[in-house]
Amino acid sequence: MADSTAGPTAGPTVLSGARVVLPTGIVDNGRVIVDHGRIAGHAPADAPVVDLTGHWVVPGFVDMHNHGGGGASFTSGTVEEVLQGVRTHRLHGTTTVVASTVTGEMDFLAHRAGELSELAEQGDIAGIHFEGPFISPCRKGAHSETLLRHPDPAEVRKLVDAARGHARMVTLAAELPGGIDSVRLLAEHGVIAAIGHTDATYEQTVEAIDAGATVATHLFNAMPALGHRAPGPIAALLEDERVTVELINDGTHLHPAALELAFRHAGPDRVAFITDAMDAAGFGDGVYHLGPLEVEVREGVARLVEGGSIAGSTLTLDTAFKRAATVDGLPVEAIVRAVSANPARLLGLYDRVGSLEPGKDADLVVLDEDFTLTGVMRRGVWVTEPPAAR
Repeated sequence: MADSTAGPTAGPTVLSGARVVLPTGIVDNGRVIVDHGRIAGHAPADAPVVDLTGHWVVPGFVDMHNHGGGGASFTSGTVEEVLQGVRTHRLHGTTTVVASTVTGEMDFLAHRAGELSELAEQGDIAGIHFEGPFISPCRKGAHSETLLRHPDPAEVRKLVDAARGHARMVTLAAELPGGIDSVRLLAEHGVIAAIGHTDATYEQTVEAIDAGATVATHLFNAMPALGHRAPGPIAALLEDERVTVELINDGTHLHPAALELAFRHAGPDRVAFITDAMDAAGFGDGVYHLGPLEVEVREGVARLVEGGSIAGSTLTLDTAFKRAATVDGLPVEAIVRAVSANPARLLGLYDRVGSLEPGKDADLVVLDEDFTLTGVMRRGVWVTEPPAAR
């Protein structure tokens, strides 16, 4: 799969014959009109046509939790390396990506936020997600315990300010000292407060949601298991209609029954598929670093060299989509919400991306009958051209 060098569509182009997934449902033998980088409502009779019969056309994927790919880290890579990671995920259908950091020294994270905010201003990334350092040492996962801190609202504010308006989300353990006040601070500043890497009780999680938390960071992972006497955070996050739950659908992080439980209980409007990808996504097995920690990737599964904890994933969203359709048996409309519409809404970007509607960016993915990706368009430019467009 090669990154196309084709330019934006100079005039109206009609993508015709595919099964098109719209917010209102699936349209067989549908049409999507692309004009100067946006989706249009009409095209002249002589507009060129790309015949996509036998394919699906779905909105471009939106990944709100992604640490890197293509051998590059969003936390520590150079600007060119970050862009390489972004390009890698675009080749796999993610036309909108939020760059996630991992736990580090506060000054380093603040400086990094300034660097990433420049890429957000250029439109290369859709903002910044801080995962750590305000998380529980009991549920640290692949985060350095020596660098963890309590979520002091002043320090949370420092990171938000350093991002210059591009902080989209902060994952924290709300049960820690300062946690609830930090949730309120984030909500007041229009930043998503996400509950994750937490040892919270059910009651503490309810308090955090009432304070303004709206996302569960990779539900089920890095939090207490669901219990019948101590239901913990999972029950609170699943039951509250104000919360969207992130799911990593790679077959490693979640048993299919856990995925089905989340979809059945939260419903398709409250699930967001994420990758939680690290450097090895789209790159291959080997030894990498996630922040200061060494990670070995073997047969596509990333684990810490010391301790063996799962360390992010090597997932791309086209793989998550295909697995949801072919293994989990989810309806295509529900999958599209999980990979496009729901995260776009959460990020405040649904006016531009997340669905195939006139006026929005021409971000779309072409899949064959087996849900294998064959084409990606971003803002009217083929990143990967399907055979019919060549």
